[in-house]
Amino acid sequence: MNRTILSLIFAGGILLASCASKDQKAGASAASTADSVAAIPVKIMPVSRTTIARTIDYTATIQAYEEVNLAPSTPGRVDQIYVEVGDRVQKGQKLFLMDRTQYYANKIQLANLEKDLARLDTLLKAGSVKEQLYDQTKAQYEIMKTNVEFMEVNTMLEAPFSGIITGKYLENGELYSGVPGMSGKAAVVTLMQINPVKIIVNISEQYFPLIKNGMKARIMADVYPDKSFEGVIFRVHPTIDAMSRSFSTEIRINNGAEMLRPGMFARAYIDMGETEAVVVPANTVLLQEGTNERFVFVVENDVALRKTVIIGQRFDDRFEIAGGDLKEGDNLVTDGQARLKSGQKVEVSR
Repeated sequence: MNRTILSLIFAGGILLASCASKDQKAGASAASTADSVAAIPVKIMPVSRTTIARTIDYTATIQAYEEVNLAPSTPGRVDQIYVEVGDRVQKGQKLFLMDRTQYYANKIQLANLEKDLARLDTLLKAGSVKEQLYDQTKAQYEIMKTNVEFMEVNTMLEAPFSGIITGKYLENGELYSGVPGMSGKAAVVTLMQINPVKIIVNISEQYFPLIKNGMKARIMADVYPDKSFEGVIFRVHPTIDAMSRSFSTEIRINNGAEMLRPGMFARAYIDMGETEAVVVPANTVLLQEGTNERFVFVVENDVALRKTVIIGQRFDDRFEIAGGDLKEGDNLVTDGQARLKSGQKVEVSR
């Protein structure tokens, strides 16, 4: 009997020890779980709209206000070129002369047809010739007159506007073939107007209702970092590019000192006036790794929620929110957001 009692006591002790061990492990596990869901301290600010001075800026390449590659209408020998690269010319000034052999021959034929027509006119009035012959001769005269006038213009090329010669691709006596040569241009000379100059910028479609002819723009060129130039929008293209969702706008820039030259890199700043927008601290906007997606965290009922945003213009250490899920009145996380995951509990500290 004593041995049986001792065995029972010994077994009971082992059972009690085992239960105590399980209780300790369960307590440790519960403590670990409690730690893992502990609220993360964060700071927040309410999202609100504020008045900003909106200025949009775009990069562009300076272009000649007008540019023309001058060439005759038909192939032929270049008789004489009167200009060199860098020469300044006035509107109507002679630039180059093509071979005029055919032109002179046509002028002689025109003179003969004019005499024949005058004689036939006299005979027609006297009733000595049929009207049909007179009409045929008159038609030949009109055609030849048109040819002579056309050849006169297309063998002596003149400047269509005042500007500067920026390219010369042939020399006296060479043959103009009408196809691009070594220069890549099917032309004899190139003329550009560089006062004024212009730039063409492709502006996001969201600004289409706001961009108007006559609006001012400030132009900066990298070669003149301390100087700005005044520009004026003079042409807004009427359609939106379906691929880039942008539209082209042309800006004229006064260039009296001719500091700006075609091919220079420039930036255009267009003042859009004051407007109301949602602006948040730049450090609150996070970037999804491996993507271009940007997001922020807001707090609702002590829980962090992730919201996608589209950023607009930057103002020093702040971003304009141009789109996305963030709305006015949201409690934006301004401190502690780097450690958050959507759905995580937070503890707000002011």
